[in-house]
Formats: sequence, C-alpha cells, structure tokens
Amino acid sequence: MTGLSGLTSGDVLLGDVRRPGWWLVERAHVGLDRIVAGPFGDRTEAAWAAVQGSAGEVTPEYGVRAADGSLSRRTSPEECSWFELLEEQLDRLPEGWDGELPDDHPLATLVVEMTAALTDAGLPLHDARGGGLAGGVCLAPELVLGGVVVTWRQHDRTSLERAASTEADTLVHQVMGRAVAEVLSLRSFAVERLEGSTGVVVRWGA
Repeated sequence: MTGLSGLTSGDVLLGDVRRPGWWLVERAHVGLDRIVAGPFGDRTEAAWAAVQGSAGEVTPEYGVRAADGSLSRRTSPEECSWFELLEEQLDRLPEGWDGELPDDHPLATLVVEMTAALTDAGLPLHDARGGGLAGGVCLAPELVLGGVVVTWRQHDRTSLERAASTEADTLVHQVMGRAVAEVLSLRSFAVERLEGSTGVVVRWGA
C-alpha cells in the first residue's frame, strides 16, 4: 500500500465500513481527523500498512467510520483483554486490602496504577487469596506510611518448602526486589527503600 497521504477517505476503504475495526487515521490540526485507509484485521496489519505507505503522520486506531469520513473511536478488543487481565491481577490482592480506604482515596488509586504498571512490565502480583504458589509482587497499602509497601515473593518451593534457603535463593530474592523497584521508579513513582528489608515504599511521584 503506497501513497496513503494523497488518498481521499474513500479510496482504500474495504469491506463493511460500519463494523468496528482498525484504521489508519490522519490527525488534523484543524477540524476532524480523517481516515485514510482500512479497515484492517488487527493493529499489527494497520501499523504495517502505515510503514509500507508513504503517508505522513497517520496512526492505527480502532473504531467505526462515521459518514463524514472521521473515526468514531471504540475500545479495541486488545484493550478489553488488557483491562480483564488488570482486573484479574487486582483480584489477587489480599481480601479486604481496601477495606479502610474510600473508593476515591489516593492510596487505592495508587495501588491500581502500580498494578497496571507492573502488568505492562509482565510482572504478576502474588495471589494472596490462597490460590497461587508461584509468587510474585506483593502490595500492601499503609496509611501510616502514606504509601504502598512493595515486596517480592518467590515460589513457595523456595520461600516455604526449603528448610534453609541457599545463597542463590537469597540473591535472586534481592535481585527481583530491586528489579520491581526499578520498574516502578521508571514509571515515575516515588520509591523509597525500607531499611533492613528488600522491600520499598512507593508513593505518587512529584
């Protein structure tokens, strides 16, 4: 696909344009954004078409083509799947973790945002409700500290079943704790080390 920047909104439109799909959209400085190509089967196909074409600044976006050639944006299936995964991760937090926090409390929001950042990085939360042996990140909001205590838990085989942890087990635990802290720091959270512990306290960044 070439020459996308010179096409009208109807030149490369394929299939049923009323169904949601991935489109290439040209951002407008004035007026409505304009669809220049689509619909595509998925985001990868749309992104590849943008690279292959000689279009200017076009971006893959999901939605339904409106009658005026603009895009009525929708939540993509990929985004829906991600939010489902985020909800699954939040369900791993200890029962009643937010019992003392109003829904709009900054600490409750902080936990959700931290979980989202960890999920993006591929770091799972530990299943604190009894269903998980595999370990993961442990989050504990603490009103007194004004932040969330973050620690890393290894698989139960390492953390519980061995009579004595090996030096390698200890080093792995320390490395993973530092890695989690670094990920959160890179995501612009304020991270403070807990003295005498591999854990950290995380707060909103400045």
